[in-house]
Amino acid sequence: MEIVVITGASAGLGTEFLDGIMNETPLPDEIWLIARREERLQQLAAKYPEMTFRCLPFDLQKPESYDEYGHLLAENSATVRLLINNAGYGKLGEFHGSHVGEQAGMVDLNCRALTAMTALTLPYMTRGSAVLNVCSIAAFAPTPRMTVYCSTKAYVYSFSKSLRRELRSQGINVLAVCPGPMSTEFLDVADIVGRSKTFQTLPYCNPKKVARGALKRVYRRGIYTPHPFYKLYRVLGKLLPHALVMYMSKT
Repeated sequence: MEIVVITGASAGLGTEFLDGIMNETPLPDEIWLIARREERLQQLAAKYPEMTFRCLPFDLQKPESYDEYGHLLAENSATVRLLINNAGYGKLGEFHGSHVGEQAGMVDLNCRALTAMTALTLPYMTRGSAVLNVCSIAAFAPTPRMTVYCSTKAYVYSFSKSLRRELRSQGINVLAVCPGPMSTEFLDVADIVGRSKTFQTLPYCNPKKVARGALKRVYRRGIYTPHPFYKLYRVLGKLLPHALVMYMSKT
């Protein structure tokens, strides 16, 4: 049984990835949708009656979710064509005085969950399959007032590039998708709207175009930055001192 797995599937880029996959051929045998909100997952699945879905209301900050996911992979003798690690969140604000649970939760979900899901899935992947990790332009340089978030995305960026090199001989690709701001629930969760002049002036990426562009490249590319402005930022993050880049990109 060939499957596609999407974490963070209930909103934002997750729904766009699903829509993109449903417009590709050939379709997998099943799509596994992972997010906390089961009702949202069921609503998404109902949009595509031609596909078999497995809606898994997992909280990926809880270790028991990994146990159940690993059990399901083994029980179904699954072959995973594509793993999309989309689950994650960010928070805007000074680190000092912030909520400990929110800051630690970012590390848990953005780094630990992505790492665990990848480790559990790789034994069920074969040549020609791929891992898509949703990263961010925040990975290119430190970002004050999003200190933990940018640090977690720097981890995802490095993890993706290194793992891609490791898996080259096995024919499994790893793509890090690094978009800029998008009009999704992320902005509300991050408490960004109305609190950052930078975010108000930056060009926004279109979630549908980001998802479709990533899916076109997922089996052959290592990094995808979807907007010319952010491609330039990626270059500047390599060439300029980070002290200068942080001043330019302050939120």
